[in-house]
Amino acid sequence: MTSPAGSGAAVRPGPPARAGDTTRENPWPVRALAQRMTEYVAKAPAAWVEGQIAQVAVRSGSQMSFLTLRDAAVPMSLQVVCARSVLAALPAPPAEGSRVVVHGRFEFYPARGSLTFRVDEMHPVGLGELLARLERLRRLLAAEGLTAPERKRRLPFLPAAVGLITGRASAAESDVLANARARWPAVRFRVENPAVQGVLAVSQVIESLVRLAADPDVEVIVLARGGGSVEDLLPFSDETLCRAVAACRTPVVSAIGHEPDHPIVDDVADVRCSTPTDAGKRVVPDAAAELRQVDQLRGRARRALAGWVATEESRLKRLTSATVLADPLSPIATRVAELDRLRERGRGLIITALDRIDRELAHRRAQLAVLGPAATLARGYAVVQAGHLIVRSVSDAPDGADLRIRVADGAVLAHSAGAEPADHDSAHHISPVPAQQGI
Repeated sequence: MTSPAGSGAAVRPGPPARAGDTTRENPWPVRALAQRMTEYVAKAPAAWVEGQIAQVAVRSGSQMSFLTLRDAAVPMSLQVVCARSVLAALPAPPAEGSRVVVHGRFEFYPARGSLTFRVDEMHPVGLGELLARLERLRRLLAAEGLTAPERKRRLPFLPAAVGLITGRASAAESDVLANARARWPAVRFRVENPAVQGVLAVSQVIESLVRLAADPDVEVIVLARGGGSVEDLLPFSDETLCRAVAACRTPVVSAIGHEPDHPIVDDVADVRCSTPTDAGKRVVPDAAAELRQVDQLRGRARRALAGWVATEESRLKRLTSATVLADPLSPIATRVAELDRLRERGRGLIITALDRIDRELAHRRAQLAVLGPAATLARGYAVVQAGHLIVRSVSDAPDGADLRIRVADGAVLAHSAGAEPADHDSAHHISPVPAQQGI
């Protein structure tokens, strides 16, 4: 492509309008990127931001002040610039670690290629407001069930190793170690010394907590710090730290400050101790007390065993002194004699009963004999039969009829001569006589 003047020089195309249109052969110049970055950042709305002041720099002869605003929970910071009049309007000069709420917007400086948050208003977070926020956080964690008693885990009776998170060379560290070792000299500690105050406290304590929770030998973790102001103990009421403690699989003991101090981490921890000294007493048993209890239990076991042996000996003596064991055959002989006596008695009763039955039978037989027809025949009576019929009337034995006359000792045959005349009958009427005398 040649110029209209016909000089023959190549005419370069203009820079692309969009970043996606740039190429290696047709890139943006720095000024194009800086210009578009300035326009893009300028569109961002203003915002309110809260954080901790990590650094304050006031340059002499300059009307601007430079600050580093740090997040209280994670290691993130923001460069802040404001007019000196903004700092002068504060009730007290800002100090490192102070919590503030600022209002401003981002600005991009093309000359340096830097992004800065320009503040036009700054307010310190007062203690009352801070406590109100902590109370809201406390209620939020309680509503989620992170402070429920049923979530609390029991501490191991004798942990293999105790994790301790506390300040380096602090009184809290010496209190926990001294009291725990006084109770159980063989206790092992793994100590982590993060910052327990200031802008780095939350992130470093969480890192220490994660390292100790990953150690399989550590069975309980103690989070200890000495007393201090509300601002000094704020890291232990941080939401991120509290949630990390609640999510920790290893039981956590909280020993922050003194008895009146009550950071939120006390609520989510498995055990709350009033002081680091109390924590040293809670994580391990008292060796002397355990030995005394072992001696007491050994004495109780000895007395119980002696009492049981004495009871069993007495019972054995009662059993061995019984007659049945002294002469085991005597009861058997007694039973045999009793059995023989009962057998003889039964035999006598049976014989008596049979005799009575025999007598009764003989009596019945005699009665039957007396009342039977044979006895009647024996007294001289006879039974006359005409054929198969018994003669009961003279008409039953007509003249010439064959008769059979049965008497006591047999029967005779006869022929009927007919009925006897009436006068002859009355003249010759006889009474029955015994059979042996004849008729």
